[in-house]
Amino acid sequence: MPSAGARFCRRRSAATPVQSRILALDLGKKRIGVAISDPLGITPHGLPNLVPVRKRADFAALEHIVRERQVGLILMGNPINMRGDEGRQSGWVREFAQALEKRTGFPVKLWDERLTSVEANRVLRSSGISIEQRAAAVDRLSAVILDSL
Repeated sequence: MPSAGARFCRRRSAATPVQSRILALDLGKKRIGVAISDPLGITPHGLPNLVPVRKRADFAALEHIVRERQVGLILMGNPINMRGDEGRQSGWVREFAQALEKRTGFPVKLWDERLTSVEANRVLRSSGISIEQRAAAVDRLSAVILDSL
């Protein structure tokens, strides 16, 4: 079975495949956690968080990453509650995802992100870093966990 990155590859010719990366986003009001896969779509790594300013500026920053990093798929965490229902936050993420897809022209898929922040906090807490550093790192690590699923 091909990797997620291979499913979204574009070909220059039959002999030269071009792999595209998966960009994972953990959208928040204070920070947007960002992670990107390797060209094969196997290994994710975190990028610096984005601080939301205005939708237009946020879309421009994300579009720059998409174009610069040869992204073929954008994966966004969908904050579904533990009962499996979509709440207000999920609706906000869905609207953002639709607008981002329209702006970039690349597919944006929503992924159930339940417990990714919990897992990220557990990992960071066990690492012994300060609360301030943890707050800045949790969104990026959540995006990495999301990209690894």
